[in-house]
Amino acid sequence: MRTIIYAFVLAFGLTGHAQNDIPTDYFKNPLDIPIVLAGDFGELRGGHFHSGLDIKTQHREGLPVHASATGTVTRIKIQRYGYGKALYVQHPNGYTTVYAHLSRFSPDIEAYVKAQQYAQETYAIELFPKPGELQVTQDELIAYSGNTGGSTAAHLHFEIRDASQRPMNPMLFGIEVPDSRNPLVSDLMVYPLGDSSQVNQSQYRQELRITKQPDGSFMSEKIDAYGPIGFGIATVDMQDGARNKNGIYKIETSFNGNKNLEVLMDKFSFAETNYVKRMIDYGYYESKRKRVQKLFIEPNNPLSIFTQQTNKGIIDLKDEGTSYVYNMVISDFKGNKTSVLVPISVKKQEILAPREVKKTNYYVNPNEAFNTKLGKYSVYFPKGAFFDEHYLDLSEKDNVLHLGEDMIPVARNISIRYDVSGYSPEDREHLYIGSVGYNDDVYYTGAYLDGSTLIARTKTLRDYTVALDDTPPEIDPVDVKEGKWMSNFDTLKFKITDTQSGINDFRATINGKFVLMEYEYKDDMLTYYFADDVIQETQNDLKLIVTDNVGNSATFTTTFFRKK
Repeated sequence: MRTIIYAFVLAFGLTGHAQNDIPTDYFKNPLDIPIVLAGDFGELRGGHFHSGLDIKTQHREGLPVHASATGTVTRIKIQRYGYGKALYVQHPNGYTTVYAHLSRFSPDIEAYVKAQQYAQETYAIELFPKPGELQVTQDELIAYSGNTGGSTAAHLHFEIRDASQRPMNPMLFGIEVPDSRNPLVSDLMVYPLGDSSQVNQSQYRQELRITKQPDGSFMSEKIDAYGPIGFGIATVDMQDGARNKNGIYKIETSFNGNKNLEVLMDKFSFAETNYVKRMIDYGYYESKRKRVQKLFIEPNNPLSIFTQQTNKGIIDLKDEGTSYVYNMVISDFKGNKTSVLVPISVKKQEILAPREVKKTNYYVNPNEAFNTKLGKYSVYFPKGAFFDEHYLDLSEKDNVLHLGEDMIPVARNISIRYDVSGYSPEDREHLYIGSVGYNDDVYYTGAYLDGSTLIARTKTLRDYTVALDDTPPEIDPVDVKEGKWMSNFDTLKFKITDTQSGINDFRATINGKFVLMEYEYKDDMLTYYFADDVIQETQNDLKLIVTDNVGNSATFTTTFFRKK
C-alpha cells in the first residue's frame, strides 16, 4: 500500500499553489458574468470527487459560453444523464477545457452535431471531430449554458484537464473566484483504530463537541485516549455571492506541532475518484447525510490528494500521563483559514464500550472473491469488492434478496444472478432486477438475460427482487392532436413516462423520415424543433415509438398540418 501511495504522490507532485509550470494567464472565464460558484473543484459528491467548477448562471439558461482559450474541438458528447450536452476543447499547450450541461451549441457546432445525429438517427451521440475541423479562438461563442443531463439547476460545469485527461483545479490557472469567507466546520469525529485503542473508555467512533472561540477558531472537548487513533471532520467552504456549501481546498493536520497529514485539492485522476467512498465515513454519511472526511489513510486508499503524511495521519498514543494537542487547519484557495484544536490526555482506562463484531456465516475478505447461493439467487463479490473485511447480513425470503443495509461502501460491482427457468419464454423478456424501497416499491437496477439466468450488477447493499414489467410506456402529446394546424408552433412536445423499468429508447418519424427528438428526463419531455427543416409537406403523418428497458413499446400516431 505504501508503494501505491508513494507512486501517486510522485506522479502528481507534492505542493499546491507552487506548480510553476501551470499557466496563470492563459484561460479566461467562459461566461460574460462574474464567477459565483454552486460547486467547487474536488468537492465530495455521492460516489466521486467533483471534477470542475459549477458556475452559477443567474438562475437562467441560454447564457453565451465562450472558449476559455484558443483551441480545437476534439470531442462532443450528448447523453441523457451525466454531463448532458458537453463540449471538449483541446488547446495548443496540451490542456483541455470541458463545458457541460449546455442547452445548445454555437450555430456552426450545432449544425455539425445535428448533421451527425440525423445521419446516425440518434439523440445520444459521441463525436470526435478531425483535428482542425472545428477550431475556436479565445472568447469565441461555442455554446449556451443550460441544465441538461444530471444537472439539478441551471449552471455551467467547467473543467480544465491536463494532457492525460486528469481534472485540475481551474483556480490554479488564475480563474478568479471571489472568496472572503473562512471555511465552516460542523462535525468532528475521533476513531479508535487499533485492537487496544480507546477514547473516553470506548472503542467506538465518537462525535466531539466543538466550541467557537473569539478568534474564529474552534476548540474541541478534551479526550482521554490510548493507542492508535484518527480524526475526521465535516467541513465546507462558502464563496462570496452565494449560500452554497462547497468543497475545501486544503486540510493540514499536526500533532504537538509536527505536521502529520495534508489533503490538497489540486488535481486527481478519474481512476481514483471512486475512493471518495473510502475517504469519507460512509456509514455516517448514509445515516446522517453528512460527509465526514477521515484525516488518516486506511488500507486500500491510494488517493493522490493525500500529498503529505506521517504514519498515514494516525496518532499512536502510548505514554500515559502525557498531554498533547491535535490541530486541524482548513483552508480555501484564497487562503482563508479555520483551525480546530483537540486537547488529548493519554490514559489507558477500563473499556466500558468494547468494540463488538457481529459475526455471520458470510465473511468476505477484500483480497478474495466470494460467491454464495440464496434461494434462486446467486451473489458474486469479486476480489476488491470491499475496502475492508466484513461479516455480511445476507438472506432471501419471499423472493427478496437481502444484501444488508447501505452502510458499507462497495468498491466494485457485485453480481446478482437469478434463475428464471420457471418463467415462460415470453415473461423472461420482461423481467428485471430492482431494489426494494419504501412501501415495497421496486426501482429498476438493470439486468440482462443470459439463457435462463437474469444478471444485474450493483454497488449498493440493500434489498433486491425480480419484477415483471409487461406495461408499455405512456405517451402524452403536449401540443399536437389529430388534424391540428401547427404553422404557428416552433416545436412538437411529448411527455413520455414509464413507471416500472423506465424509458430506454424512442424514435420519431414524419412522413417516414427520421426526426430528432431531444429528451430531457427531468421533465419526461421529448421535443422536436421545426427549425430542423425536415418537413416539406403540408399534411404530415407523425409516428412516435417509445420503448422501456425491458422491451415494451408504445406507439403514437397522428396527422397534423403545417404551411410550407
